[in-house]
Order: sequence, then structure tokens, then C-alpha cells
Amino acid sequence: MAKAQIQETLKNALEASVDPVSLSWMVEQAEKIKASTSPNPFFLAFSRASRYFNKEAISWTEGVTMALPEGVDPSAWDCLQVARMFLVLQLPFQNEVWEDILQRLFETGDMYEQQALYAALPLLPNSERLLPRAIEGCRTNISLIFDAIALHNPFPARFFPEANWNQLVLKAIFMQRPLYLIQDLDRRRNTVLAAMATDFAHERWAAGRAVMPEVWRLIVPFMNSQYLEDLKNVLASTDATEQKAGALAAYQSDYAPAKGLLTAFPSLHEACASDDYSWEDLGIEFQKNRI
Repeated sequence: MAKAQIQETLKNALEASVDPVSLSWMVEQAEKIKASTSPNPFFLAFSRASRYFNKEAISWTEGVTMALPEGVDPSAWDCLQVARMFLVLQLPFQNEVWEDILQRLFETGDMYEQQALYAALPLLPNSERLLPRAIEGCRTNISLIFDAIALHNPFPARFFPEANWNQLVLKAIFMQRPLYLIQDLDRRRNTVLAAMATDFAHERWAAGRAVMPEVWRLIVPFMNSQYLEDLKNVLASTDATEQKAGALAAYQSDYAPAKGLLTAFPSLHEACASDDYSWEDLGIEFQKNRI
């Protein structure tokens, strides 16, 4: 998708959410950035954007979201993020200067500036060149920044090697972030990730702590006798959300012994067969109850 089309889409989204003065300021800064051979106008505008835009949510229409690159989910973006994304797209992507400029900003920006940069990755031309930076960013313990990379963002699923993808998902589990917001999670499930996730679950159990229900989604395609024992524990839980997660994992697997566990839980079996709940439903339920 052409950069100009993305810019116009972001601008149109802001028009319905911000005052004309702020929008006029942003357009004026964009012209200064494009006209300058120095990165200073960009750095200045990127920083000062917080004076003109707030963190209020944007109401996205289907028509606007359809105009963004495939897989991009803007539902978590706020006005300030979108304004900064618009400014980033004014950089000269036809040469290597843009990469050096963004690397400097990644290193010096505050957490809200980094949030906008990571969320903007799928909008940037040649964004795969920032793969090492995205991988490094996943080491953060600041959920605001981690979420910008890991949630609603197609970049990790498209570009992260398996080892780094697995670390991202495991970090999301450790931080108790909603796995259902990780794009292409099911497509990129793998045996190593399943083993890592269950090992983490065993550590939680050994410490007398609960395990987030979405973990069991990761083992569905790889069900075996070892994971069967885990599901028995989950189904024996006194927590209703955990029980539903165990039942859904058993129901969705192709492993006959796992499906056989559901004979002792007819109501859960019926709920799974009737699609009464999904992994997203369980994730939402867990996030709501843990707060």
C-alpha cells in the first residue's frame, strides 16, 4: 500500500476526533519535515505532538480501517499515537536516513513515543529492517510498550523468527497480557512453544499460583499423554474459567483420549460443541477477573 494512502487514512481518522487547530499544526509540521534535509524538524514535531493531541480513543469506521495495510488493527491507537505515526511517515524512506532517525528516537524517546513507534511498524516501508529493534523492544517490562509490539500488531507474526516469537508469547504469559490480541497466534503455534508454556504452568502450580487459561490454547495441535495429565488438572480446578479452558483445549484437539475426558463434564462438552465460548471470551473473562 502506498505511503501517501496510509497518510491520508490517518489524517482522515484524526479529522473526526481532534480540533482543526491541532490538525492544521500537524499538517504544517509535515511540510517542514519533508522540506528539510535535517531530522531536527521531525524530532521537534514528534516531541511537541503531545501539546496538540491527547490520548483519547479514535472511533474507527470500517471504511477507514479497510484503507490500512492488511492485518493492521488500529483499535487500540489513540489520537496522539496516530498523529505521531503520521509524522513518522513524512520521513524520506527512499534512502537509509529514516532508519537512523528512528533508531535514535527508539533509544531516546519516552514510553509514549516508543509506543507510537512500535505500533507504527506495520505501516512503514521496509519495516523488516527494524526487526532487531522490535525483538529488543520485547524485553521491556513496561506493558504500554510491550503491548504496542505484541498486541493488535501483525509485525511479530510476519517477521519474528520462531525463537523470538516464542519468547514474545511466553513474555505475554508472564506479564498476563491477553493472548487473544496477539495476531496469528494459532497459525504460529509450535511444539517448542507448547512445551515452554506448559513448563511455565508447572512452575506456577508448584508455587501454588493460578495459570492464565489461554495457555492451554497453545497445546491444542500437539496434544499427547503428557499434556493430557495437565488437562486433567485444569478440568479439576475450582475456577470456572480454567475449567472451560481445559474443556475447550480437549474439545479442539484431535487426540482421542483428550476428547474422552469430556465425558465426565457433559455441560462443558455441550458448551464447546455449541460454540458457547471462545478463547477470546476466556481471555476477556480472565482479564476482567484478575483486575
